[in-house]
Amino acid sequence: QVQLAESGGGLVQYGGSLRLSCAASGRNFRTHPLGWFRQAPGKEREFLARIRLIGGTTDYADSVKGRFTISRDYAKNTVYLQMNSLKPEDTAVYYCAYGSPSATHFYTRASDYDYWGQGTQVTVSS
Repeated sequence: QVQLAESGGGLVQYGGSLRLSCAASGRNFRTHPLGWFRQAPGKEREFLARIRLIGGTTDYADSVKGRFTISRDYAKNTVYLQMNSLKPEDTAVYYCAYGSPSATHFYTRASDYDYWGQGTQVTVSS
């Protein structure tokens, strides 16, 4: 079992920045990637970025490349998402997730993940 806890969300003005944190605990949470997703009202859950705790290799969705940066602190079992130049379109609930051993889409879809945090709200004002 893997437990994930997001934090760092809040209200920010257009152009501002936030850093989200995802603290992982449990068993075997270092083998597969950890990803960040978001879901706005009426929309599907959207892949943002993923990272491997071991090695730190990353991948990003085109929609956030250049504005968002995923990183990890291996010793703290924590993954971060630094979000810059925020826009109202970034308003959503942001989720951290741990990957499945049977991923089929290179960990770029929600179906490639087995465990999810409760989410943290990010609201960007216009």
